[in-house]
Amino acid sequence: MKKIFLKNWIWVAFMMFLFLFAGTSHVYAQNSEPGRILFISSYSYGWDTVQIQIEGIKSGVDGKAVVDYEFMDTKRVNDEESAKLFYEGLAYRMSKVEPYDVVIVGDDAALLFAVEHQNDLFADTPIVFEGVNNIELAVELSEDPMITGVVEKLSVEKNIEFGKMLNPDATKVVAILDDSITGQAERESFYSYQEKFPELIFDEINTSQLSTVELRSALKHIDKNTILIYVVMTEDASGKQYTNQESIELIVNNSSVPAMRMVDGGVGAGLLGGNMVSMTKSGEIAAQIAMDIIGGKDCSEIDVITESPNVYCVDEQVMKKFGLDMGCVPEDAVIVNHEPGFWERNEEVLIPGIVILVILLAVGVWIVFDNFKRRKLVGELSEAHKIVETASLHDFLTGIPNRTKCILDIRECIAMQKPCTLMLLDIDNFKHINDNYGHSAGDEALRQLGDRLKGMQTEILTPYRYAGDEFIVLIRSTQERIVERSVMQCHQLFDKPFLLHGQKYKVGGSIGVASYPKDAMDVENLISCADAAMYNIKKSGKNGYGYYKGEDMREDD
Repeated sequence: MKKIFLKNWIWVAFMMFLFLFAGTSHVYAQNSEPGRILFISSYSYGWDTVQIQIEGIKSGVDGKAVVDYEFMDTKRVNDEESAKLFYEGLAYRMSKVEPYDVVIVGDDAALLFAVEHQNDLFADTPIVFEGVNNIELAVELSEDPMITGVVEKLSVEKNIEFGKMLNPDATKVVAILDDSITGQAERESFYSYQEKFPELIFDEINTSQLSTVELRSALKHIDKNTILIYVVMTEDASGKQYTNQESIELIVNNSSVPAMRMVDGGVGAGLLGGNMVSMTKSGEIAAQIAMDIIGGKDCSEIDVITESPNVYCVDEQVMKKFGLDMGCVPEDAVIVNHEPGFWERNEEVLIPGIVILVILLAVGVWIVFDNFKRRKLVGELSEAHKIVETASLHDFLTGIPNRTKCILDIRECIAMQKPCTLMLLDIDNFKHINDNYGHSAGDEALRQLGDRLKGMQTEILTPYRYAGDEFIVLIRSTQERIVERSVMQCHQLFDKPFLLHGQKYKVGGSIGVASYPKDAMDVENLISCADAAMYNIKKSGKNGYGYYKGEDMREDD
């Protein structure tokens, strides 16, 4: 009887072991394949807050999912035609790739776009938003079980209170705004705090209604007893469009009072800072939500995060420039451009140095001073070397890598036997542009094409200015889907007119494509093959693209 009992227990234990082992294997198999995420930004990659959002998304994903990026670029162009072109392009690109598990949308315009096209583009795909200013709309839309995310709330109240601490004599608070979607939403929020601060006069500088000259004048005439808050400035009445960096430079160079900021970006470049929405944290939170969904959590079970991820961030140099008291800054604030004192800079050296000083004061002081000078000299030399090296490998006109860098990168791929693809781009009728509109117009066309190519840059795709009006795009892959998508994107760069001397001109481009090792085994022949394919497009009517198809094509040259 005891033997039978023992056998039964051994059998039960064996079955439990098999069950646990099988269950563990199943979970491992489920998680072994990375998820796919699409991030749609309302703006362009050149907008610095977008770059910060992307860094946050990368941190939240932590390499456990593939993330693709699309940019609506509504800061520069926000009309029906642009929205239509973006929709058509995105629909086409999505038809060529594997379905996405989650779509992350950045800022209001991207959220509205995703909702508008939810049925035809994102059916059954969860939508996670971040950086959305319109909190009521975000909460309302999140009633859809396929939509959730984290809101962005600019803290007008906390920044005004902080401004009053820094400037107790303040009698006025002025916001720098424009008439963009973001500007309109934040204008309403800004003026809603008038009753909260009856002792202050609320006013604004509407950049959309002022020319560049008027804008500079308005900034220069701001009263010393004014709390200035930079919210958003993408354009002025002259038609000039501003990047965030250009807006910051204009404000810093013309305002006689420190400018506060409520969103990541600009602190460290002359803005004072304040209570700011952390775009890094917004992107990270959205990515973590997306990873939860990919991991099996139902989107409908994830509540919208209405607590905006805000932090205090202050530029110490700006505080000193305007004679402001660092004691007013919250203890948990992030301090940018902090100038460490002597003890902070040399703490590790000074502690043993003090011991030595007791024994031999003169020798100890000399060693510390000599060490300090040497470290500073080495740092300056290293920085100078980096600047010279960077300048030697970049084109001064377009700012993208130059011919030298191009050759080096291609040779590196070939040396590592890493398959790669080359696109050679040439502006059609470039001589006609120079002859009819002047070389400055030609330079502007090259700069604009360089900017557009920079917008395509990824970890596997790098643009270069090769020579004259010729550009090369190196794709560190020969996968047909990746190459075709990249070639199509390059060709679409010429869809939008170029702005030359304030006038729009249709500019075409011809593209030749060749790959290593399929078409050539060295740099010179690979470029020659791409050139032959491009030249064939030139002969066939220009403004198109083509692939290298063998030696016959080169003989035709």
